[in-house]
Amino acid sequence: MSLPSPVKKGYVRPLDLKHGRVDMGHGAGGRAMAQLISELFAASFANEHLERGDDAAVLPAPAPGERLVVATDAHVVSPLFFPGGDIGCLSVHGTINDLAVMGARPLYLAASFILEEGFPLAVLARIVQSMAHAAREAGVPVVTGDTKVVEQGKGDGVFITTTGVGALPAGREIGGANARPGDAILVSGTLGDHGMAIMAQRESLAFDSEIASDTAALHGLVAAMLDAVPTIRVLRDPTRGGLATTLNEIATQSGVGMELDEASIPVQPQVAAACELLGLDPLYVANEGKLIAICPADAADRLLAAMRAHPLGERAARIGTVTADPNAFVQIRTAFGGRRMVDWLSGEQLPRIC
Repeated sequence: MSLPSPVKKGYVRPLDLKHGRVDMGHGAGGRAMAQLISELFAASFANEHLERGDDAAVLPAPAPGERLVVATDAHVVSPLFFPGGDIGCLSVHGTINDLAVMGARPLYLAASFILEEGFPLAVLARIVQSMAHAAREAGVPVVTGDTKVVEQGKGDGVFITTTGVGALPAGREIGGANARPGDAILVSGTLGDHGMAIMAQRESLAFDSEIASDTAALHGLVAAMLDAVPTIRVLRDPTRGGLATTLNEIATQSGVGMELDEASIPVQPQVAAACELLGLDPLYVANEGKLIAICPADAADRLLAAMRAHPLGERAARIGTVTADPNAFVQIRTAFGGRRMVDWLSGEQLPRIC
């Protein structure tokens, strides 16, 4: 029997992104891990800061007078791919939006991956490339990161945590404690799209019009809104728990009440139909590309016009008013002329959606 051909010293077989799978060596700190990082992560996220290969990125300071804002978010969505998006772009958009709704200019992202042994490299590559595309499109690079591998059966494919750094101009103070009685409440578009896109995918529900996730980076919309109305008091992206939970959070922070008009709240017909079929309330369903804005009433029309002029705010609507209420109750005027409480959920309607 002939001996095997000699292998060239230092030769490393290229990562098999088509058929390969994650193994424990990809998280062990050796050659396999270095190869995964260089051939997949570094190649996809390529930028001058990441290419240095250090344990942290040294970044230029924001403009004089600006303050740094930091946000972090973990993403565990199931399924990993859904109409309108996937866990990759979601992990980029989610953290950018957490910075944007503070009024900050997103600058940089860091990404951490927890991978399960046996996870297909082709699927991982698809996720990473989606992240890279979303980051490039948003103009917010991934400049550092980390990868860990857990034994098969001790994870669920892939979990992604992203941390973002942004710059906040001096004098800009946007936060959940700033709402005042008489203020107007606006949303940037239809509600419940993301959560119901995932639920429809899980349950194999079919509708005449496909339900697609609204996942998007909102910093461009926020910049346009702040140019038009610098006096915006509160911005928030209603992700887990949806509009209802987010407004309860703001009401509690500000010590005010809120009164909503059900007829003014935009919900796509197919989303409303899916919610009715599944016994869900669209007010509590997650969104990933929408925001809530609260501003002085005399600026509401100007803000609404600015939102509708942006592609991500075309279906923006004024949906309610902040009220004086020491109990911090959120109420809604129903389409039948009645009134009901919009309370906190005790749990979660839809698990694993962001």
